[in-house]
Amino acid sequence: MLLFDRTAIDLPKPVLAQETGMPTTIASENTATIALVLVALLILGWGFYRAKPFGKLGILAWLQSVVLMSPWLLFFGLFAAGIYLNLVAVLLMLLASTGLYINLGKQLRSTARDAGVRSRTDSTEAKSRSEASSTPESPSAPIQEQIKIITPPSPTNQLEIIPVPVEDLKAIQGIFGIDTFFATETIPYQDGVILKGNLRGEPEQVHSRLSASLQAKLGDRYRLFLVENQDDKPVVIILPSANDPQPTTVSQKILAAVLLLATIATSLETSGLLLGFDFFSSPARYLEVLPMATGIWAVLGCREIACRVIADRYNIPLSWPFFIPTWQIGSFGAIDRFESLLPNRKVLFDIAFAGPAAGGLVALGMLVAGLLLSHQGSLFQIPAEFFKGSVLVGTLAKVVLGSALQQPLVDVHPLTVIGWLGLVITAINLMPAGQLDGGRIVQAIYGRKIASRATLATFVVLAIASLVNPLALYWAIVILILQRNLERPTLNELTEPDDARAALGLLALFLMIATLLPLTPALAGRLGIGN
Repeated sequence: MLLFDRTAIDLPKPVLAQETGMPTTIASENTATIALVLVALLILGWGFYRAKPFGKLGILAWLQSVVLMSPWLLFFGLFAAGIYLNLVAVLLMLLASTGLYINLGKQLRSTARDAGVRSRTDSTEAKSRSEASSTPESPSAPIQEQIKIITPPSPTNQLEIIPVPVEDLKAIQGIFGIDTFFATETIPYQDGVILKGNLRGEPEQVHSRLSASLQAKLGDRYRLFLVENQDDKPVVIILPSANDPQPTTVSQKILAAVLLLATIATSLETSGLLLGFDFFSSPARYLEVLPMATGIWAVLGCREIACRVIADRYNIPLSWPFFIPTWQIGSFGAIDRFESLLPNRKVLFDIAFAGPAAGGLVALGMLVAGLLLSHQGSLFQIPAEFFKGSVLVGTLAKVVLGSALQQPLVDVHPLTVIGWLGLVITAINLMPAGQLDGGRIVQAIYGRKIASRATLATFVVLAIASLVNPLALYWAIVILILQRNLERPTLNELTEPDDARAALGLLALFLMIATLLPLTPALAGRLGIGN
C-alpha cells in the first residue's frame, strides 16, 4: 500500500486547521455562510437586472440560469449549513434541474418565435406606411456624397492618411446604406479605415449584408469588422485580409511536437512519483505508470478533440496544440491558436467552452468513480488534510466517503487521484485571463472591456496567492508573459451570446473557483474532514 507523497505532486495546498476558540469558529462559519449567500444573491440579482429590459424573453433566459446554477448553490449552501446530501439526492437535483432547463428552453423558443412574427408584421406595416408617404420628388442624396472623408490639406499626402486605394475606398463606401449602416465619417486606421455612423438594423443581419456586398465588390481582399468604439457606439472597421491570422509555421510545429513529447515524459514521471518511485531512474517499470498517465492523457485528449470538433463545425482552423509540461501534475493543459478570424462571439464561446467542458466532465467522472470504488485497502493512502485543498473535491469526497475522511489517512482508488489532477488542469485553463479558455469565455460573454479587467484581476489574485503557493506564481508569470493579451476581435463584436451560453459560462467559472478554492478551517471541521 502506497502513501501519497506530498512532495510528488503540488495539488492546491490545503489550509490547515488552527486551534481557535469557540467564538472565533462560530464567527468564521457564519461569515462563510453569509458570504456564500451574498455571492449567490449578487449573481442572480445581476442576471435579473440584465434580463429585465428584454421582457418575457429575458426573464425566461434568466430563469434558465437560475435553474442551471441552483443545484450547485444549494449543494454548497447546505454543506455550509452542516446539512449533508448523499449522492442519490445530488443526482436527483441535477436531473430535476435538467428537466426544468429543457422545459424553460421550449418556452423561450416559442416566445421568441411569436416575438419574431410580431416584429416582421410591424416592420411590414411600417414599410408600407413609409412607401405610401414618400414622394418621387424628394429622393435622398447619394450615400457617397453624405460620407465625410478625412483628408489632409495637401493631396500629395492622401495615401499616407487614407492607406486604402481610392478605387477601393469608393467601392467600400458604396456598400453602406440607410437600411444597414449609415456611414457619416471615414477615418484612417492602421492599413484600413474606420467608418463612423449609425447602425440601422440588427447587428448580425447588418454585418452579413455588408460583408456580402464587400466581397461582391472587392473579393477576398478586405475584412469587415462591426465593433464598438471607446464611446460604446457601433463602428465599422475595414482591414486588408493580409492581416488575417497566419497558419502555423514549420518552426512552431516543431515546438509543438517537442512540447508534446515533454508532456508525455512529465506525465509518466508524475505517475511514477505518485506510485513512489522515479520513472526516469526505472524506465523498465513503464507498465506500472502507464494506466495513470493514460488517465491524464485522456483529460488532455478529450479537451483537444472537443475543441477541434466544434472549430471544424464553424470552419475555424486551429494551430497545433502547444502543451505545457510540468512535474507537479503532468501538464497544465494546452494553448491553441486560431488560424482564421472568428465570425462572432458565439463561435468564440462555443470553441472555448467545448474543450474544458469535455475534459472537465471526463475528470469529474473519474473522480466520482474513484470515490465510489474506494475502500479500505485501496492502492493510495491520502492524508485527509489534502481534501481541504478544494471545495469541490472535499464536498464530493464527504458525500461519498463520509466518516472515512475523519481518519488521518484515507484509502482511495487511483481514479480519485487522476480525476482530481484532471479537474485541476481544467480549472487552471478556466481562469479568466487572456487567451486561456476562461479568458475567451469571459470575452465572448461580456466583451473585451470586462475581459481585460478580469485578466488584470486574475493576475493580482495569483500574485497574492503566490506568497503561499509557488504554483500560483508560475501561472502569474505565464499570464504576464504569454497570455496577457486578449483574443483578437471577432468580425461581429456587437452580437452577444444568448443567455443559455452565458449561464454555462458562469457555471464553468463557478466550478473553476470551487475546484481551486480551499476549504476554510471552520467549514472543513464542520464537514468532518481531517482531525
